[in-house]
Amino acid sequence: MLGTVCEFLRFCANQGLGVPVEVARRFYEPRYLTHPPAGFEAGEDGQFRTVRSRLLAFTSAEEPYAFVDPALVPVLVDAAGNPRDRFLVALLGVTGMRIGEALGLHRCDMHLLGDSRLLGCPIPGPHVHVLRRRNNTNGALVKTRKPRSIPVTPNVVDHYADYACERARLLPDDGGDFVFVNPYRPPLGEGMSYPNAKEMFDRLAATTGITVRPHLLRHTAATTMRKAGVARDAIQAVLGHVSPVSMQPYLHTDEAEKRAAVEQAAAWAAKRR
Repeated sequence: MLGTVCEFLRFCANQGLGVPVEVARRFYEPRYLTHPPAGFEAGEDGQFRTVRSRLLAFTSAEEPYAFVDPALVPVLVDAAGNPRDRFLVALLGVTGMRIGEALGLHRCDMHLLGDSRLLGCPIPGPHVHVLRRRNNTNGALVKTRKPRSIPVTPNVVDHYADYACERARLLPDDGGDFVFVNPYRPPLGEGMSYPNAKEMFDRLAATTGITVRPHLLRHTAATTMRKAGVARDAIQAVLGHVSPVSMQPYLHTDEAEKRAAVEQAAAWAAKRR
């Protein structure tokens, strides 16, 4: 917006539309590109290295993402009202999946065996596959540009087993492809929708007094992995971020981490002495 306004005022000055030229000139200054970007045409004598640089810049502090305390995730799982909802909370809390990715899961995406080679999948250990966009009847959208697999913990597998047993009991003739369906109220067997998920999380927040939304659990999973010392590129791969820049809000340190850094440095210095 700031760039657009400056360019508009410069245009007005050039066209004599009420903006003094000397005012418009104060928005920019010449700047010599010592390190031009790749592919930049500097000209035979470098005459294009001097460019107009805008003097006004809008800066804002990057706030860290809000997240649920990882210690409270088991509380949320236990407070969920049924096996399906407990599985959904546990899955989001461990994997950091987007809610659209979770609601768009199909049964064939669940590779929860210790060895999935029987399923034609070479990836070891229990995991789920997040595929590119499908035409899901429940409207679930997958934001990721390329498919990825996400490992899951034994706890998540156990919750899925509980949910699968209850689903088979309540919907014995259910042949639907979706993992998350409506087994408790009409329309029975149809894929869980965004409004269904929002209603469930609103109910969970009211029951526990904990502010919780699907995306907060995504932030919780990422923050938990970072605080556990997981490599940044591994977290990026789990979350499905295309750009490393998307990881920046997760990298803020808290007061405890800053104190630990200072005390660790002091201990190292004392040992050297």
